[in-house]
Amino acid sequence: MSDTVWRPEDDPNIRPPLQEGQVYRSDILDVIETSLDGLSGELRTLSLDIHDHPELKFEEKYAHDTYTAFMEKHGFIVTKNYHLETAWMDALPGIGHACGHNLIGMSGVAVALAAKAAMENLNIDGKVILLGTPAEEGGFGKVMLYEKGAYDEMDVCLMCHPAPGPRHSISLSGCLAISRITVEYQGHTAHAGLSPWEGQNALDAAVLAYNNVSLLRQQIKPTHRVHGIFEGKDWAPNIIPDHAIMQWLVRAPTTSEMEDTRKRVISCFESVFHYRLVRMTKQYYIFAQSGCTRIWMQSSSYGWIGRQRNQAKQSTCGLVLNVVPGDELADVVLKRYGAIDYEWGIKSASTDFVSVSHIQKVRES
Repeated sequence: MSDTVWRPEDDPNIRPPLQEGQVYRSDILDVIETSLDGLSGELRTLSLDIHDHPELKFEEKYAHDTYTAFMEKHGFIVTKNYHLETAWMDALPGIGHACGHNLIGMSGVAVALAAKAAMENLNIDGKVILLGTPAEEGGFGKVMLYEKGAYDEMDVCLMCHPAPGPRHSISLSGCLAISRITVEYQGHTAHAGLSPWEGQNALDAAVLAYNNVSLLRQQIKPTHRVHGIFEGKDWAPNIIPDHAIMQWLVRAPTTSEMEDTRKRVISCFESVFHYRLVRMTKQYYIFAQSGCTRIWMQSSSYGWIGRQRNQAKQSTCGLVLNVVPGDELADVVLKRYGAIDYEWGIKSASTDFVSVSHIQKVRES
């Protein structure tokens, strides 16, 4: 059962066998289950509504208004536009909520409401904070909110992310560290038919760099990921392009591995030219000049340590499992709900949620 990956056509009533034994505070779980069962219809409608209205990073106005109205309806004290103008989860360009961010938002709402119900019914002291965060897709949303003090009152912060895996399972896998690199090549335009020799082709430089990375993939570990795209403006086939941009992501299981591969990828961009390195605050700018074109490079990412230590580079660390709460979660799931997965989840993806943990660690050190 645990080896079978869930598919939409699967029968939801087929569940893995549960382990025998008691779990801690089953009375809390009873209240949570009753609360979620009662909210199931509303939560599904909420999720589908957000799915039907995808918004890009820092444009999540519909999501902000929809979620805050929902929480007000259910008795929460709501502060709108908290530190940032937009909130909740963003979608991907062109394909909408393909990462299931509508499910992340709905799950956060569900957990907050269920925790509230358990605390009220069982007289448990505490405070539940539901924080809507924008721009997970490369916008540093959670880091920006952390720097503005949005997490100051929190003792524990939880988030979940949908992912493939076995039926009725919860994943305890990690995720990959990630670095984002923007590369810009500047050349000189010319008519491609009348006088192409007068041009300096920025797109050619980008293509050469892209091919360099493609060849590099033969020598990187199978657990590493390097992927990128071209971007251009005012391109035409009869004009030599004088400007080309590439957007790249470099991922690996640990920060040190990611940094090693990242350096090799940057060498692929630099090798198109003789270059000199100019370091500027919080970013790397690599500027090169030759008879062909110029290159300007910015390396950044979710950036937990660069923002705290004024370092030049920014990158998100990989997620490392905390064994103690992980084992407790596994015990509850295996005895009461389903299966535990260590192989799927977001093991080969990345999330800026990891940044919050690492920023806190830096500030406390």
